[in-house]
Amino acid sequence: MSLAKSVVTGTVYRAPEKRFTQNNVGVSAFVMNIGDRDEMLIRVISKRTSLDDLVSSLNKGDKVLVEGRLQTASVKSDDGSEKRIYEIDANTIERWGEITASSGSMDFGGEDIVKFESDDMSNELINEDEIPF
Repeated sequence: MSLAKSVVTGTVYRAPEKRFTQNNVGVSAFVMNIGDRDEMLIRVISKRTSLDDLVSSLNKGDKVLVEGRLQTASVKSDDGSEKRIYEIDANTIERWGEITASSGSMDFGGEDIVKFESDDMSNELINEDEIPF
């Protein structure tokens, strides 16, 4: 069953692997943990060739942000018990904690603080009359 669009962050739990369908369509997949204290695992599937380089460069423990369509499925194990599996058919995958800026890469989780230079207009006050709403 396919559910609504979802955006989740977490860490790579199991390294990515790439397999091919019978029609020779490449499918990359990895498992990510979205739980803070307990393990809450979601399989991430990507059929987009534009994401192949990023997915293949992921390692266990990397932080990622995934946007896509959440899907659930029920499977029966060998002992007869039912288990629910959660998957995201990914549209976008990004490394979490890194961005590329003109000055290099920054870490969102670090202690980086943006400081304004003295010649910019950040120190000027704005009157309430100038606010458009």
